[in-house]
Amino acid sequence: MTTSSIPAESSADAPVIGVLALQGDVREHLAALTAAGATARQVRRPEELAEVAGLVIPGGESTTMSKLTIVFGLVEPLRERVRAGMPVYGTCAGMIMLADKILDGRDDQETIGGIDMIVRRNAFGRQNESFEAEVDIDGIDGGPVEGVFIRAPWVESVGGGVEVLATFDGHTVAVRQGNVLATSFHPELTGDHRVHQLFVEIVLRA
Repeated sequence: MTTSSIPAESSADAPVIGVLALQGDVREHLAALTAAGATARQVRRPEELAEVAGLVIPGGESTTMSKLTIVFGLVEPLRERVRAGMPVYGTCAGMIMLADKILDGRDDQETIGGIDMIVRRNAFGRQNESFEAEVDIDGIDGGPVEGVFIRAPWVESVGGGVEVLATFDGHTVAVRQGNVLATSFHPELTGDHRVHQLFVEIVLRA
């Protein structure tokens, strides 16, 4: 668990965006959000969730993350904020947490929901099958982003209100529904902050 945050060079109009800091690559998201112009904060408790305008759910281990959201009393507050329109961005395990349905998950695994999609866990293989690949994302200029796929899920299917932003090897790896964004891969590990900049823009417009 990450125990320290990165100070943000904030301005008066910088949106306050949280990173769910229960498990996963929290520090990298804090740095990416800061570089993208946001004031970044860790979120572990409902009262901290109430203070942010948007939230990133990082990669990690989705079953562990699911259990920890229950332990920290965050499941229902997260669902309520998502239903109320709070922008959320999930990477890898965060994508799984934002799915309405999971394939190959535990029977007792909780999700937050927010995107009408079915996601398959570990679809691209195990840890030793991790890889990097260039991914073209609709709405992001400047060429493809470098996607880091680590035990990554893919999207099996989406509902009518979901926009598919990117595919790789025939599988959907980036989606958006309203204010909720999700990617199978980890842009926070590459130094390319364009996906986080897109999310900051979503938060500002919301």
